[in-house]
Amino acid sequence: MTAINAPRDKYNAVWIIFFILGLGTLLPWNFFMTATMYFTSRLKDSIDHPSNYTTNKTSEDGDGDEDTRNVLESKFNNVMTLCAMVPLLIFTCLNSFIHQRIPQKLRISGSLIVILVVFLLTAVLVKVDVAPLPFFTLTMIKIVCINSFGAILQGSLFGLAGILPASYTTPIMSGQGLAGAFAAFSMICALASGSALQDSAFGYFITACVVILLAIMSYIALPRMEFFQYYMESNTKKSHHMDLTKQLECAAEKQPVVSLTVDEPPPSVSVFGIFKQIWVMALSVCFIFTVTIGTFPAVTVEVKSTVADGGAWETYFIPVSCFLLFNMMDWAGRSLTAVCMWPGKDSIWLPVFVALRVVFIPLFMLCNVQPRHYLPVLFSHDAWYIIFMIFFSFSNGYLASLCMCFGPKKVSQHEAETAGAIMAFFLSLGLALGAAISFAFRAMV
Repeated sequence: MTAINAPRDKYNAVWIIFFILGLGTLLPWNFFMTATMYFTSRLKDSIDHPSNYTTNKTSEDGDGDEDTRNVLESKFNNVMTLCAMVPLLIFTCLNSFIHQRIPQKLRISGSLIVILVVFLLTAVLVKVDVAPLPFFTLTMIKIVCINSFGAILQGSLFGLAGILPASYTTPIMSGQGLAGAFAAFSMICALASGSALQDSAFGYFITACVVILLAIMSYIALPRMEFFQYYMESNTKKSHHMDLTKQLECAAEKQPVVSLTVDEPPPSVSVFGIFKQIWVMALSVCFIFTVTIGTFPAVTVEVKSTVADGGAWETYFIPVSCFLLFNMMDWAGRSLTAVCMWPGKDSIWLPVFVALRVVFIPLFMLCNVQPRHYLPVLFSHDAWYIIFMIFFSFSNGYLASLCMCFGPKKVSQHEAETAGAIMAFFLSLGLALGAAISFAFRAMV
C-alpha cells in the first residue's frame, strides 16, 4: 500500500479529533495555572494556623509595621513549578522507552481518565473547606499526577501522529495553542466581570472536565475512521516487512533466524539510533522552548506600561499584551503550518531561524521591566513590547510546530511513533531548561 492509495480524511474528522486531543492535553493544565490566585488564597489562614506564618518586625520597639507572610503561600509557585516540571520530564523520557511495551490505547485513554478524575476532585474541593497544609499537600499531589499522566498523553499523541502524514502533527500543536489562548481569555473575562476567585476557579475546573470528556469520546471514535485505520495497518505491515527483510539477510549469511508470526508484536526499534537521525529537529524544538520559557512569563510579566497612568490599560496591560497576545499569536503560528511548511525538513534555514530567536532575550530585558538593577531601559514605550511579543510568540508556535511535524518524517514509518515520543521528550526538556534559567534571566535585569 502507498500513500497514493490512502483513503480521504472525510470531513477532516481525523484532523479535528487530533485538534481536540491537543486541546485536551494542555487546556486542563492552563486552567490550573490560571487559577493560581485561587490556590494561594486558600492558603491564607493566620488565625487557625499561625505556625504557617513568619513575622518580621521593622523596628526593635515593636512600633514598626509587621510583614506577615504565609509560608505556604509564598512557596506555592516555586513548589508548583518543581512538581510540574520534574514529573513532566521524567515521564516523557520514560514514554520514549516504554511506549512499545504498553498498548497505545491504555496510555492515552488511561491518562485522560486519570486527569479527568483529578479535575473532578479539584472542582469538588472548591466547595469544601480544607485546612491550608492538607490543601497545599493535596494540590501538589494533583499537580504531580496531572503532569505525569499529561507527559505520557502528550508523548503518545505525538508518537501516534508521527505515523500519519506530517500535517497531522499540526492539529495537536494548534489545539495546544488554542488551550493557552482560551485560558488567557477566560482570565481576562473573570477580571472584567469581577467574579469571586472561588466562582472563577470552579468554572475553570468544570470547563476542563468537559474538554477532557470530549477528548475521551474523540479518541474512542478515532479507530473507526477509515483514514486512520489505513495508516495504522500500513505501519504494522511495514514493521513486519522490515523484520522479514532482516530474516532473509540472516538466512543469506547462514545466521540463526527468529521466526515472526502475524500475531506477534512488531520488532523493537533503537531509541538512540532514531535520535541520530532526528537530533537536529529534537535539539531545535528544545532550544525554542528554552528561550521561550526562559523569558515568558518570568521577564515579560514584569514589564510595566509607560503609557497608562492608573487607568484600565494599566490593569489589563499584562493580561492582554503578555498572556492573551502571546497565546493568540502562538496559536496562529502553530496553525499556519497546516497550509505552509517552509523551510523544509532538510533546510539549513530552519535551525538558523531557531537560533536567531535568542535575540528576544535581551530585547525583552531592555524593555521597561520593573524593578531592575543592572540594565538600562532602551525600549520604554508599550508599542516596542507589543511588537517584540508578536514576533516572539508567532515564531515560537510556527517553528516549534515545524520541528514537531518534521521530526517523525526523517525516519522510516515503523520508527515514526518512537521518533514522535523522542520529540515530545525534547519539547519537555526545553520547558524544564527554560524554567530553570528563567530565574537567572530575571536576576540579570
